[in-house]
Amino acid sequence: MIETTTKQRDVQVVLIAEETRVMRSRTWDRLKFEVEYSLAKGTTANSFLIQGDKIALIDPPGESFTKNYLESLKSRIDLSQIDYVILGHFNANRGETIKALLNLAPQVQFVCTNPGAIALRQFLETEDLNILVIRGEDTLDLGQGHQLQFIATPTPKWPDELLTYDPKTKILFTDKFFGAHVCGDQIFDEGWAIYSEDRRFYYDCLHAPQAKQVISALDKIAELPEVKLYATGHGPLVLYGKKELTELYRSWSNLQKSQDLTVALVYASAYGNTAIVGQAIARGLTKAGIAVEFLNCEQAEPSEIQAAVEKCDGFIIGSPTLGGHAPTQIQTALGIILKTASTSKLAGVFGSFGWSGEAIDLLESKLTDAGYQFGFDPIRVKFKPTDVTLQACEESALDFAQNLKRSQKRRTAKSSLNTGVTSDRTAQAVGRIVGSLCVVSAKRGDVISGMLASWVSQGSFNPPGLTVAVAKDRALESLTHTGDKFVLNILAEGKQLRKHFMKRFAPGEDRFVGLETIEAANGCPILKDGLAYLECVVQNRMECGDHWVVYATVENGKVLDTEGVTAVHYRKTGSFY
Repeated sequence: MIETTTKQRDVQVVLIAEETRVMRSRTWDRLKFEVEYSLAKGTTANSFLIQGDKIALIDPPGESFTKNYLESLKSRIDLSQIDYVILGHFNANRGETIKALLNLAPQVQFVCTNPGAIALRQFLETEDLNILVIRGEDTLDLGQGHQLQFIATPTPKWPDELLTYDPKTKILFTDKFFGAHVCGDQIFDEGWAIYSEDRRFYYDCLHAPQAKQVISALDKIAELPEVKLYATGHGPLVLYGKKELTELYRSWSNLQKSQDLTVALVYASAYGNTAIVGQAIARGLTKAGIAVEFLNCEQAEPSEIQAAVEKCDGFIIGSPTLGGHAPTQIQTALGIILKTASTSKLAGVFGSFGWSGEAIDLLESKLTDAGYQFGFDPIRVKFKPTDVTLQACEESALDFAQNLKRSQKRRTAKSSLNTGVTSDRTAQAVGRIVGSLCVVSAKRGDVISGMLASWVSQGSFNPPGLTVAVAKDRALESLTHTGDKFVLNILAEGKQLRKHFMKRFAPGEDRFVGLETIEAANGCPILKDGLAYLECVVQNRMECGDHWVVYATVENGKVLDTEGVTAVHYRKTGSFY
């Protein structure tokens, strides 16, 4: 048996400009069970140290890195000399590192927005904190030309978000913007295109549901005189691909804003778990081409919630359970929804809880009594969500999106009954393209999925490769990123496997129950009743309208039935509709 070794967490420290260092706390393992980390490529938590006449520390990492980070910091400077700790955002995870730092450097002054100051004081309520609250055009002079400027860029997920600009070095410290969860030795983004998939995935998970606020942040950044470098909170710093990534953020955000259907996702989160579930739901909706209005009830004004609910096509509300009840903010939001939202709008309910889930029951019963239809069964998550839980949440959101689209189509069809519209001749011609019928089975960690596919083609001779078109709103799509592995099970004509995979599966349901399978060398299921199988690894992806075209190379394969004939899918139309 071959032994594998995992690299230990460390802190990589590099001078990136005059008196400015990056301290990259690195892990090659998956950091958390949150959707944004699900590609499992590790991550870096980037902190920055500016040593002018005064010393400022920007964005200390979360508690996973506290020990290594403080040891590395102590080896380079006298902690008693640190003047400022600038916070791009604050949460309890970062708070543990701050608490440990305060024990060693009680003299520090924190620099943050007012929402950040409120959260900081709540977390460290026993401490006598020295806080500089940034307002308007405030600056901070560290000496030696480091006259720091600040840009408040609040979002629903990070209402206290603060960017920092140093006009001397022309570095913009961007915290949660422009990052990627990938770990390596590379400090900057040389060959920046290799990070394109990771950056798109990071954007889709974190920023797609708050596209309006992203565009506002981009507009503010554009007003700066010159930015040479994005000093990101995660992954490589953005130097070589800065212009391209900025344009992509705007393009992706405009695409989200232009979607035909919108869902208002309203939530509160006491310990972060409900927010994680909400993020997975938002990811599923945006994958399916639904615009999401993400609203944190703890920050959003009632008028903002009302406006979102009035204009949305569907709404989803999520709540923790605190002392057997929903938080006051959720009860207020529920009242606004019941008063404002038409009962023709599709509804959804989710929540997390420790010992009971009364808040979820309350939301469900109130909406049911009012006559709303649900786009998925209420989601109840006990304690922290797992990878499997998050996959089920994403699949529930895909169901919601498909139900919403179907209801929209029904309304459109009724309005065009007498227009004489016939099937599009081009779509009929496209439908005559024939493909073999296959089942793609994939597994990453504990998450497993499968789907029926007919848009399959050989892509290369050497190395042997193939392409598969995967719709963005398919559950399996999240398991088809670069480096992921899958099995292409080629079906035989006359078998019943086609019927099995054509049925509707519940979110999180095992697609392979009742089927005879064996495990491939890459860990994915092989269907024993298939005609043949190919073990594949994803090399690249290309976005093509409502699908991703996935190119994979074949590592192994076998014909299971030498007498069988390949099943072929004949269609009457090439239109999705």
